[in-house]
Amino acid sequence: MRYNHVIKRPSLTISPPLVDSQPPETRLTRRRLRACHECDWVSALPPLGSGEKANCPRCAHTLVKRHRFPAQRSMALAVASLIALIIAVSFPFVSFSVSGVSNRIELSQTATTLIAFHQPMVAIAVIMTIAVLPALYLVGVIWLQYGLLRGRPQPFSRDIARSLSHLVPWMMADVFIIGALVSLIKVAGLAQISLGISFWAFCAFALLLLKTSQSLDADWMWFSLEGEPLAPEGTRTGTTAAAQNVTGCPTCGLINRLPANGKARCSRCHEKLHKRLPHSLQRTWALLFAATIMYIPANVYPIMTTTSLGSSSPSTIIGGVVQLLQMGSWPVAAVIFVASVIVPVGKLFALSWLCLTVRRSGELKAQSRTRLYRLTEFIGRWSMVDVFVVAILVALIRAGSLMSITPGPAALAFGAVVVLTMLAAMTFDPRLLWDTPPLRAPRPGRAATFTIATKESVDG
Repeated sequence: MRYNHVIKRPSLTISPPLVDSQPPETRLTRRRLRACHECDWVSALPPLGSGEKANCPRCAHTLVKRHRFPAQRSMALAVASLIALIIAVSFPFVSFSVSGVSNRIELSQTATTLIAFHQPMVAIAVIMTIAVLPALYLVGVIWLQYGLLRGRPQPFSRDIARSLSHLVPWMMADVFIIGALVSLIKVAGLAQISLGISFWAFCAFALLLLKTSQSLDADWMWFSLEGEPLAPEGTRTGTTAAAQNVTGCPTCGLINRLPANGKARCSRCHEKLHKRLPHSLQRTWALLFAATIMYIPANVYPIMTTTSLGSSSPSTIIGGVVQLLQMGSWPVAAVIFVASVIVPVGKLFALSWLCLTVRRSGELKAQSRTRLYRLTEFIGRWSMVDVFVVAILVALIRAGSLMSITPGPAALAFGAVVVLTMLAAMTFDPRLLWDTPPLRAPRPGRAATFTIATKESVDG
């Protein structure tokens, strides 16, 4: 007789780490208050489930967006992004061949080649926005989430967490991909193009980097790092923070009491706090004026010079668009025209109009103007497409007198326009759009007429 012995192994109960087990709302019995960064409205965060978000009831700005297993999710995406970036910088990016002459470049050469043409500032901007800053961001995310998953935050976690939100606007890997596609379409009719492993790895890196930044739950992360101190006593919802002499931290969201001198730091993340950004309109006007000045040489001077069979032809931004139209590349011409002309000019006009009308803004108008500000802040970085196109073409097309491309002085001027308009959007405080305009004192003549008319009506 045979006996089948079945050995039952004890089941392992795998519980998620403390940082991922319960959202902050379920660990506290008190309400968690937030002041909106765009309209200054104080509201209480509701309990949120995975995939849910809390919007400001006044301006619809997203206050918190909740993810399932936020630490594990963002760390996995960050590791995958970093691996893709390492592959992208280690293999050939793209190559071309024409009339027996060929050239192959790596990703880093899009910046180093510009240095050889005396464009160090443009080279620094290119390598910082597509590789260095994204790499620092990913390493910071991995450092933070690794400490939180272990239950013991790593050293300098607070400083690193505070810097992450400041890095996001300057990471432009997705914009670089659009620039690479535009460059390849422009060259495809002149030479044979071959895409290397680095190109596809960088496409994956750009997508993963975007997913990593979107998956980072800053509210949950700060709660896990530093807890949640109580809001100042007496803070009320349903009104503005400025009316209560409190303000919300722009980095971690915690509401803090402002001292009499108005200068303070957040008690949780140590970010500088202001009731309103100091000299917001003056700084925005100054940056807009500087961007307008730089936009003139950006369009007057050539952005690149193409040499073909010994003859050179400089090309401005508008000239490049016209050349693409003549070649029949209507979609590419439209992309360059929108990114290099419509977006910078539209951003200059939009921010100028917001600065002019900020004191004459009612609540209904403030909603539409806030949406305009969000759009302006979002599209500003996409103007870098033209700068990336120049960087790629200059590195790739190097065949001497047969065919070569050199950068023009407009590349630096246009890059300065992009940076200045982005800074102008950052220095503009959208909460000013929601502040009640001060009541104007009536003119003496009108006041006297009103008094006399009232007296006559009473006596009659």
